[in-house]
Amino acid sequence: MAYLDFSSDPILAAPFPVAAPPLPTPPQDDDGRLTGLEWSVVALARGDRLSTLSRPGRMSIALGKVFGTRRHPAHLADARLEALRRMAVLTWHMSFAVPASEVRAFLAAGFSVGQYETMTESIASARIQMGASGSAR
Repeated sequence: MAYLDFSSDPILAAPFPVAAPPLPTPPQDDDGRLTGLEWSVVALARGDRLSTLSRPGRMSIALGKVFGTRRHPAHLADARLEALRRMAVLTWHMSFAVPASEVRAFLAAGFSVGQYETMTESIASARIQMGASGSAR
């Protein structure tokens, strides 16, 4: 059996990474601000139903094609804004009882805990004002 010494070759002797790079973590030191566009997504999500969070099934798609009742999907093209819309819809309908998996997806989309808290507090305030004014849906 022959032995080849590759230690003198700089390309073959270079160390290879053993582990994958760590996943990016959402910023923790921000002030929790949302942009104007993001606030408009939160406001528009108020009118969305929980059913807009799920994809239509095959039967729904088939009936839509047969009867011509094509509904345009409520999903946003931008993945980050869609994560915000999903969280806003859930918060408008469920208040603080949002599933942990949805919060993790929201943070994985690049939002921070401060932004989540700001949005949640704003929606909670709006819900209280709607209830106080008698215009609750």
